[in-house]
Amino acid sequence: MGSWFHPTLSADEQAAVVADRDTHPDATVRRTMLVLWAVHLGHTRRQAADLTAVGIAAAKRYLIAYRDGGLDGLRHRQPHHRPVSELAAHAQAIRQSLTDHPVRTTAEAIDRIALLTGLRRGLTQTRTFLAGPGFTWQRSRAVPAPPKSR
Repeated sequence: MGSWFHPTLSADEQAAVVADRDTHPDATVRRTMLVLWAVHLGHTRRQAADLTAVGIAAAKRYLIAYRDGGLDGLRHRQPHHRPVSELAAHAQAIRQSLTDHPVRTTAEAIDRIALLTGLRRGLTQTRTFLAGPGFTWQRSRAVPAPPKSR
């Protein structure tokens, strides 16, 4: 197995890393620069990860990004993929229907949403979706009464 990549920064790169490590507006970029700086100074990836409170896999990703793209590769952040439910387009109609005629169970909500939108989701997805518009599930139970006295 070959040795792992150990970055050696030039004087210009060192100045850029120190500047970004302390003053970059994005906290993630500051952390990545700190990992790069620590490894440049001779620390292991594990020590750099512990120092910056990131996982060893994250430290490895940062060093690979530097190896493949230089400092610009570290500064460039990929946007996080945030999926949006297909039900989001129908949120207003679902809210109106469930407000006008409340349901008792999640299964009834699933059926009502399927009638309104044509989209059928499972119990957990439906509960998660309905928590967004502010619907809460309330349990009804028997209230224990004290025993009859003789």
